[in-house]
This record gives sequence, C-alpha cells and structure tokens, in this order.
Amino acid sequence: MFIIVNKGVIKLKKDKIYKRPAFIIMSSFIVVILLGAFLLNLNIASSNGKSLGFENALFTATSATCVTGLIVVNTAKKWSFFGKLIIIILIQIGGLGTMSMFSAFFLFLKKRIGLRHRMIIKESLNLNSYTGVVRFVKNIIIFSLSIEIIGAMILAIRFVPMFGLRGIWLSIFHSISAYCNAGFDLFGNSMEGFYNDPLVLLTISGLVIVGGLGFIVFSDLYESKNFKNLTLHSKLALTISLALLVSGTIVFIVLEDNNVQSIRDFSTGDTILTAFFQSTVARTAGFSSIDLANIHHSTAFMLMLLMFVGASPASTGGGIKTTTFGILILSTLSILRGENRFRAYKRSIKIEIIYRSIAILMLSLGIIAISSFLISGMEHERFAFIDVMFEVFSAFATVGTSRGITADLSLFSHLVLIVVMIFGRVGPFTVAYAISNHKKNKIQYANGQVIVG
Repeated sequence: MFIIVNKGVIKLKKDKIYKRPAFIIMSSFIVVILLGAFLLNLNIASSNGKSLGFENALFTATSATCVTGLIVVNTAKKWSFFGKLIIIILIQIGGLGTMSMFSAFFLFLKKRIGLRHRMIIKESLNLNSYTGVVRFVKNIIIFSLSIEIIGAMILAIRFVPMFGLRGIWLSIFHSISAYCNAGFDLFGNSMEGFYNDPLVLLTISGLVIVGGLGFIVFSDLYESKNFKNLTLHSKLALTISLALLVSGTIVFIVLEDNNVQSIRDFSTGDTILTAFFQSTVARTAGFSSIDLANIHHSTAFMLMLLMFVGASPASTGGGIKTTTFGILILSTLSILRGENRFRAYKRSIKIEIIYRSIAILMLSLGIIAISSFLISGMEHERFAFIDVMFEVFSAFATVGTSRGITADLSLFSHLVLIVVMIFGRVGPFTVAYAISNHKKNKIQYANGQVIVG
C-alpha cells in the first residue's frame, strides 16, 4: 500500500501498525467518537430541528462512547429520538469495547477473524492468550445482551405503568446505560425522582455492579462454582468491589446523616438505599438519586476516591481498576512486613504486575493533576476547586456524576475533559503505550544507591 506525497513515495508499514494494538484500540475509539459527533451535529438529532453545535455534539459523543455520562445539554429535552438512539448505540459500542463490537459485526457476517485482529482483541480485553478469543467475544455479547434484556424487563415493571408504551423505550435505554456504566438518563434529573424506589435503584445498582465486575469474573464464577477455586484476578476483583461497596455505603451515611439538604430527613430504609446506590454508581456510573451539589465536601472527596478506583478490568467501567488497587495495597503490606515476595490468596504476584500497577497509578494521578490544574486555572473565578476536581475525577474514571458545573464550563475546559475521558476509557497505560516509541534497552548499567522514604 502506497501514498504519493510531493512526488515522493511513503510506504505504510501495516505490519508495524498491527504490532501496536494499543494504537489501534485508541484510534478505534476516536473514530467512533468523531462519527458519533458528526451524527449528533445533524439537525435531525436535535429536538427542535436545529443543530446543537459541534462542541456539544463532540462532548456528548465522547461521553457516550467513553461510557461516562457527563452532559453539556439535557439529554431528555435537547436530543430528538434519533439523537437519543445514536447516544445509546455509542454507549453500547463503548461499553462492550470497539474491538468486541467489530468482532461481533464480522461474526454476524460470518467472516473469519484473522490472527492480527485476534491480537488486537486480546489486548483490548486484557486476555492472557489468543486461545478462545473469538468464543470469548461471542460469550461476552450473549452475556451482555441477556443481562440488559433482564434489566429492561424488571425496569418495565415500574416504567410501563408510569409512562405507558414509552416506558418500554425508557426501560431499554436505562438498562443499557446502567449495564455499560454510562449513567445517561432520559428523565432530566437522573434517578432523583426514584430516590425511595427500591425496584428502580436496586435494579440499576445490580446492572452497574454486573457490568463493573466484567464477564471474566462471572465466567470464572460459573466454571469454579465456589470462591476457593476462583482465579486470583476474580478473587481480588470480588473482594475489593465488596469492600468498597460496604465501606462507601457506611461512610456516606456517617458523613451525610446530619445534612438536611441530602438524607437527614430520609427514613432509615431510604437512607441506606441512597447510600448504597451512591456508593455503587460513584465507582462506575454517572447516575444519582440526590443532588450531589448539596453533599458535604468530605463526602464529595470520598466519592472521588471511589471513582478513582473504579471497576474491574475487562468490564464496562473505568478507574485504575479494583485489581490494580488491590495489587498496590497487597504489595505495600508485603513491603511493610519485610517480605521479598509479593503474594495474595496463597499465590505469588509477578513483579511485572507490580510495575504495571505503579505505572497506572502514577499516570492516572498525573492526568488528573494536570487536568485539574488546567481547568482550575481557567475557571477559578467561577467554580470552587473541589467542584473542578470532582469533574476531573468523574471524567477520568468515566463515572459521569457531577456537582452541576459541566454545562457551564468553557470550551477549553470541555476539550480538556474530552481528552481525559478518552484517557480514562482506553486506559492511561494503553494510551501511553500507543503513542510512545517503546524499544527494549539491552544496555546493562551498574546498580546505583538512592535513599528513599
């Protein structure tokens, strides 16, 4: 394949591109985002028949494809049915992954998936081998659609009596949005109208949890039958997820119990339900059952920590991931115990995994710090730093919860958040690997002494 430029010939080395699956993964998300932005910028996508502008279209397409949920215009009021349909399609593509959807399309056409594409799929799903990659993708699609259908059927029990036939569309939209951890809603105020409705909030929470754990964990649960036989990955993902859900619920109640603007006047049942729901969606999805602009700063900071950890690998959620957080905690404890090997559940952890976890942590903190600095510098006269930080954490972890400032941010801040959302969905390590010139250094140097701590 050749391209002629200024009478010269540039040969595109396709083999080198295919050897960098991280670059293809990142590029595929960008292509989907741009296509989505183009469609949302059309007049037909707007409820009043006039384009909402490319800035709004680009931000919404990015938020949907990166399954974030941050919005600059009211999804329920500003987008037409066509626009909402485009948004939910982008959510489905972004939630299951561009490579998985690409594979599903080829499988539907009964086309053979070659080794190069299997390599890219393996990298996008964080699998350990090429064996069974195609079958794995099939199972992901079937599992995901099944869960979304079940979720829609349960939500329809509430929505159809309330909204008639429109309730079917609302059930499908919110089931997909919840399972894909996107947080987009068609009510205009997220789930605030259902703050005391266990059927709706627990169904949304269940979909978010299942999507956030990922198919790998559920496949392992199905095959292993009990916790002892699970892989180390599944044990860490389940343990950390449960610990964060429980601790997040308890801390939310403790911090907000005296806040008259949030849950002080709620019944005991509604208080627990609200705290559990916010603890669940804070890690992965952008729903809310109360106005988060009214919570204490300490509560907002706690939610930011939950956002930062996020969901599990190969799931529909973002963050640094539960297993990364678990590895960092366990390796720290091992060092404090004076051990020279890292272990968990009677299994050793490779040093390469420790290195990767540290790299993900540092890259993530760097992205959040730089983005917060840039946006705060632009918006410091209008918005408090805690609100800006909350927005950045939410964008990076592809959560989508906000303290109500997203729509009022400047174009520059919106562009920063767009980049942050892409980094968060693709993964900071994957993006860094995609754009870096990674070459193995074969030179060996003598050890040097450095004092730390």
